[in-house]
Amino acid sequence: MAGYDDRDGKIWMDGTLVDWRDANVHILSHALHYASSVFEGERCYDGKIFLSRKHSERLHKSGDLMDMKIPYSVDEIEAAKQAVLDANNLSNAYVRVVAFRGAGEDMGVASSRNPVRMAVAAWEWGNYYGDAKMKGAKLDIAKWKRPSPETIPTAAKAAGLYMICTMSKHAAEAKGCSDALFMDYRGYVAEATGANVFFVKDGEVHTPDPDAILNGLTRQTVIGMLEERGVKVHVRHIMPEELEGFEQCWLTGSAAEVTPVGQIGDYNFEVGALTREIAQGYEALVRA
Repeated sequence: MAGYDDRDGKIWMDGTLVDWRDANVHILSHALHYASSVFEGERCYDGKIFLSRKHSERLHKSGDLMDMKIPYSVDEIEAAKQAVLDANNLSNAYVRVVAFRGAGEDMGVASSRNPVRMAVAAWEWGNYYGDAKMKGAKLDIAKWKRPSPETIPTAAKAAGLYMICTMSKHAAEAKGCSDALFMDYRGYVAEATGANVFFVKDGEVHTPDPDAILNGLTRQTVIGMLEERGVKVHVRHIMPEELEGFEQCWLTGSAAEVTPVGQIGDYNFEVGALTREIAQGYEALVRA
């Protein structure tokens, strides 16, 4: 398969559709050196992006948290995403929107004189964890910790927050795992490298309090699905030793969708009835 820089198609950049191979930025773009970038990952199902507007609104929120005002309105972002889907003739796709500080007058840490740029790309992308959606993903436990919100705006979907995710996923894949589970700076169970986590015990669901992690849109959707089904959801701090007592586990994210987990470190989980019900229910919901 061709690399992501060498494909046919169109990418929206700063208000214009350009050829895929020409969607380039200067090497002195601030974001490349200082991670001044925020983004959204979204999935389009049968021609409709699930929770599209909420994603665009969150991009604005992330930009505000990063002191980086997005130069396009939510309506303009929505139109850009649709233009990309239409230009590439895609009805089922992954959509990536990224806003970043480009090259300009500043090349130190400060960059207030540099333009904030934005791009939108879309491509076909299958299951994020491959066949794990059927048999359950295998997760490593990361050596890194999710940071305190006093050190970085953890509510932003910001590029810099993913540095330790890349490192942890590489380490996990080297061990034959699909992903890694983080603890947070206090030692509580946090999230995977790009997905929130849920556990089941005695018919009730437990999920980490998002006070130091991203409160994912898929996470919020799944909590709503569970509550509609009358399932008790405990949003709370979870200690690592509690993993031994949980019966089922799944991950949620726009890319991951709802993916069952079969193993985290030395702890095993069944792909049980509730996990399958939520996975199937989510699949129906996004295509409704």
